[in-house]
Amino acid sequence: MNQGDDTHAVVLGDFFLRVGAMQRIEINRSFPFPVEKLFDFLSDHENLELIFAPARIRRIKDGEDTPNGVGSVRRMRILLAPPFEETVTEVVPNERIAYRISKGSPLKNHQGVMSFSAQPDGGSRLHYVITFQGKLPLVGPLVKAGLQRGIERGLSRLRL
Repeated sequence: MNQGDDTHAVVLGDFFLRVGAMQRIEINRSFPFPVEKLFDFLSDHENLELIFAPARIRRIKDGEDTPNGVGSVRRMRILLAPPFEETVTEVVPNERIAYRISKGSPLKNHQGVMSFSAQPDGGSRLHYVITFQGKLPLVGPLVKAGLQRGIERGLSRLRL
């Protein structure tokens, strides 16, 4: 093997390390409406269809204390892909919602966290972080690209 072959092996090896790496989506967005209104809207599973269009989302299990609270489960179907489920793991009213994929996804080590804050002008801010890995090569980067664009587009259409 000559030096050129070694360079290709390193480049290909690095490529496969990156496609299997943890993916991170981070979105920061301000809104003109109060944090309570933003939280109430985004904490309702069915309302997430606007953010994740063209996904179909239905709550299939109520939470421990509230329908959309801790322990609640939503089923999501995106186009022709098989449905998967997400379970809410933490809710702090008007501050935080955390969830994870719990069934039927091509992703692993998934965690989603929506953090909410009030702004001095009476508006609100959303800091949304999703991390995950693909179960197969290329799945993670492809999902990241489509998901980030879709969420940003959905949030830009949000009118409360």
